[in-house]
Amino acid sequence: MSVITAFIQNQVLSMKWLNNLIGILLQSMGIDLAGRLGGSLQFFMYDVIKIFILLSVLIFIISYIQSYFPPERTKRILGRFDGLLANTLAALLGTITPFCSCSSIPLFIGFSSAGLPVGVTFSFLISSPLVDLGSLVLLTSIFGGKIALAYVFVGLILAVLGGSLIEKLGMEKYVEDFIKKIKPIQSQEEMAMTKKDRVAYAQEQVSATVKKVFWYVIIGVGIGALIHNWIPTHVILSVLGKDNPFSVLIATFVGVPMYADIFGTIPIAEALFAKGVGVGTILSFMMGVTALSLPSMVMLRKAVKPRLLVVFASIVTVGIIIIGYLFNAFGYLFV
Repeated sequence: MSVITAFIQNQVLSMKWLNNLIGILLQSMGIDLAGRLGGSLQFFMYDVIKIFILLSVLIFIISYIQSYFPPERTKRILGRFDGLLANTLAALLGTITPFCSCSSIPLFIGFSSAGLPVGVTFSFLISSPLVDLGSLVLLTSIFGGKIALAYVFVGLILAVLGGSLIEKLGMEKYVEDFIKKIKPIQSQEEMAMTKKDRVAYAQEQVSATVKKVFWYVIIGVGIGALIHNWIPTHVILSVLGKDNPFSVLIATFVGVPMYADIFGTIPIAEALFAKGVGVGTILSFMMGVTALSLPSMVMLRKAVKPRLLVVFASIVTVGIIIIGYLFNAFGYLFV
């Protein structure tokens, strides 16, 4: 069993064979892989190809599943439940919906206009960019299955508790009035899709998502290659190392103004992990980027009033910081 697990981890998810193949190709061209330029080139080519292969496969599978849960059907399902169960279902729903915070906001608006409780809609909004099946697979390829599963678990806990707290604080009145006046469009078109339609839909989603995230992945891999091969380890560790008690805070607040999805942050996380940065610090950076990007906050402000926006950002930020320190303290249990 351990042999099979190692094969899946190293050859299927991490694609070590691809890294070796690229190394052989570059060496045949006379490029020194031990040098900074050669090492950077190998890292860049390997990560770009690996991420887009995994990205395409994952999005196809997830989009096919998602085709069975169009917005109107999802609203009806969530509307049957209340309390913590409704928050949990909304958070789980976020695992099969858009991969970045900005893409999640239109669905958030649709759920709000349908009359779903504000806490339920925010559980979805927190979970959707933060935790998805793609993050599980990609994180497994870098950190291993235990850390990836732990990340997904704490991400869902943050989404459920964050949405529940917003509900308890009575934030419903801070949703903009025009959102409540929007009349949901009733459509059964997506419900009647054939298997052929679903395959076509999944293919369209793959194409659209790859185009959307292409440059974020390229930039992310470029930054990862820079960290991996050009910035000395002692410099990275002096700022983000475990000996710096503020590393999680720094990583979180550096990540918040940036805009990317989980796929754009993976290569940066991979490079930081190779340099010896704590898992908690890396995950805090990734969560800050994906859940609290500045563009998504600007978009969300159009749907909610400032007080609710501040409460949401504060809850998620504090949650990310707590998760980061917990992983740094107990991450060794998952290695």
